[in-house]
Amino acid sequence: MTWNIKNGGVGRLGAIASVIDREYPHILALQELRGFETHGCRRMAALADTVGMTPYLSRSAFGQPVGILVRPPLRMTGRAAVRWRLHHAATVALVPTGRGPVSVVSTHLNPFSPYRRMREARWLAARYGSGRRPVVLTGDLNSLEPGTDHADELAQLQPLYRSRHTHPGGAADTRAMAAFAAAGFIDLWPRVGTGDGRTAPTSQGGGAEFSGMRLDYVLATAPVAEHARAGHVARGGAAEHASDHYPVVVDFEI
Repeated sequence: MTWNIKNGGVGRLGAIASVIDREYPHILALQELRGFETHGCRRMAALADTVGMTPYLSRSAFGQPVGILVRPPLRMTGRAAVRWRLHHAATVALVPTGRGPVSVVSTHLNPFSPYRRMREARWLAARYGSGRRPVVLTGDLNSLEPGTDHADELAQLQPLYRSRHTHPGGAADTRAMAAFAAAGFIDLWPRVGTGDGRTAPTSQGGGAEFSGMRLDYVLATAPVAEHARAGHVARGGAAEHASDHYPVVVDFEI
């Protein structure tokens, strides 16, 4: 499960924990963890204890931290924090599974500049993309997917917010997702997703910069993508107000 919890989840951690408990992910990627890195990562530890998971957090040089949590008996045998070249950050965890170790990358791409977002995607794709290694790359990628008509969702945005998702000429900018695809990452939603795939905004969580957009993704290289079985956007209940993004959940049989 991947989820942008909106600016550290201030005042909403109880609702956030209730959604995590309801969905019960074995691996959880979180973004926008502002304040989770202070006081010895106390807030990160508190949320992890509440939902019964083991956390790892990556601080950000410019933006907000991101993290990965795993549910025992799963564990992380390798961990890395990536800040260089990223507005926010990326967390990388190596998780042993019944089909061998899987590398999980949680990241949050640049929300403001399509060009910088493309550069971040190309760098991450080159570093973690593989035709043979099992890798899941997930998070708030802030990008529109290629091959889809985005005219309606762009038309609903104010000019300032529209510019975050368009070329200077006004066409939808999908270069970040194209970079991941070129490196061998497979967008799993078209394969296994059911229902409405849009992730922002939620019905009660704010988000004037969104217009019913799919910005949160679970991508995987071929060795793990073949084991994806189902996917959904977690809606309803506390998910409507716990953040301005909905969580995305994908099930793997590994």
